[in-house]
Amino acid sequence: MAPYLVVVAVAAVVTAAASYAMLRLSRRYRLAPEVRARDVHRTPTPRLGGVAMFAGILAAFAIAGTQAEFASLYEQGSRMWALLGACAIIAVIGVLDDLLDLDWMIKLAAQLAAAGLLAWNGVQIVSLPLGDTLVVGSPIANFVITVFLMTLVMNAVNFVDGLDGLVAGVAIIASSVFFIYTRMLHAQMGQFDSVVFASLIAIVLIGICIGFLPFNWHRARMFMGDTGALLVGLLMATSTVSVTGELNPAALDQKLVLAAYIPIILPVAVLALPLADFSLAVVRRLLAGKSPFAADRQHLHHRLLDMGHSPVQAVLIFYLGTAVLSIALLLVFTPQSLVLPLAVLVVGTLACGLVLFFPASRVRAALAQRRLVRLGERGVPAADATRSSRTALNRTGEADDADEADERIPE
Repeated sequence: MAPYLVVVAVAAVVTAAASYAMLRLSRRYRLAPEVRARDVHRTPTPRLGGVAMFAGILAAFAIAGTQAEFASLYEQGSRMWALLGACAIIAVIGVLDDLLDLDWMIKLAAQLAAAGLLAWNGVQIVSLPLGDTLVVGSPIANFVITVFLMTLVMNAVNFVDGLDGLVAGVAIIASSVFFIYTRMLHAQMGQFDSVVFASLIAIVLIGICIGFLPFNWHRARMFMGDTGALLVGLLMATSTVSVTGELNPAALDQKLVLAAYIPIILPVAVLALPLADFSLAVVRRLLAGKSPFAADRQHLHHRLLDMGHSPVQAVLIFYLGTAVLSIALLLVFTPQSLVLPLAVLVVGTLACGLVLFFPASRVRAALAQRRLVRLGERGVPAADATRSSRTALNRTGEADDADEADERIPE
């Protein structure tokens, strides 16, 4: 574990230092873009946090190259260089978009190019587990499926990036669970390059998000922008594809039939909320006769705000949902029993439901009506909870999809 601790520490420290530098640079040279008509914040806020995250990625992979644990990855070279090249493509196009607001087709082309570079260099789904067998497709089909899935994940993460700390926190939770899973695979299968590659990417992602989160937590001093959100999506997609596409479930010593499908189910679970938001947005916009990348204000986090949740509460709901889904499925792999995973899923779902349908503002108002508590300065009547959350939309924001780069709603 020592090499991984070194990598995560370097990623966090370099990202934090680079974030501070980018914040000072953005303020000094007024690099924060002007507020647009569709934006919800009033004060221009720097959106170049993704540049700091890219610096953290480079530093983390550089230090990883000095660790014996990852020597085989760097000896082969192609996949590692392909990943760094893909990150560079995303960083360049992301910065240009954060500063110039590029057309969505240009951004999509860059995403396809980055995913294609990785798939061309062997980071692709070459097989899918079906019970104790593998289903192998043609090289062309594998390439197309991989590029599609990676692009899908990048956009899903970008779409959900709409509240302070949302993407960074979800990525930390999801990648931490996935990292634990890959270490379990390593314990069972031994030194398997694809698993080590996935572990390394997951720990790098955890590090850069830890380093950036203090600058992005409510109220955010800086946004990660499309640069950061797409990089997070790219790293998450690459780590999951690296395991899912090359792991033979027959090699796992598991008694549960469901365990054979964990390589497919777990990556979907850790990305469940971003993928759900992305799918709903695409369907909603297509039914309205609009482009799937057209901006709107009907994402899941907007709906939570309209229900009366504060921005921080909405973010915590996303955190809780991601943790419940991820941990429940990880436990299927761990004790070889469905009792504990089902208990976690049921209890976690009930907890999510309670938090979701009973916003703190409404609970405080209801208790105040019964004179059980006194409303403070932040208390609002239950009937006004929704209106209060909408009023809050007029203060500040961050990107939540490819065309709406600044939808950040503070408390």
